[in-house]
Amino acid sequence: MRKIILSFMVAGMIGFTTLAPVSAPAQSLQDIEGQIKRRQKHKNDWRNIAIGSGILGVLGLLNNDKTLTFVGAAGALYSLHRYEQDRKSQSSLNRARATYFSRTHFYRDGVRYNRKTVTKNGKKYYQFVRAKSR
Repeated sequence: MRKIILSFMVAGMIGFTTLAPVSAPAQSLQDIEGQIKRRQKHKNDWRNIAIGSGILGVLGLLNNDKTLTFVGAAGALYSLHRYEQDRKSQSSLNRARATYFSRTHFYRDGVRYNRKTVTKNGKKYYQFVRAKSR
């Protein structure tokens, strides 16, 4: 009975995180930053599930329970695969953000925005400000 309950718990954990909604493409800097934060959260979730599944697999090995070992190992491998996908996705989002700030200006809805350097607490930041009309 304990074996069945543990198997359902692992399957539920994996199923719940797999059904999470997929983000839409970023339209602005705030969207990109929000996606980077969400991607980091998803990475952390997949890492934690991999750790839990790995522990479950080791518990199955210690108890000579082949089902628990298989479910734990499969969950850990799948979670590590998803972790790696999210890591790569987060890297591409960071590159998109860097590309965004590598520009000196851009136009949106016919209005020009210029990049401005701001120093705050000894750190250098960039922001885009609306250009003054001529």
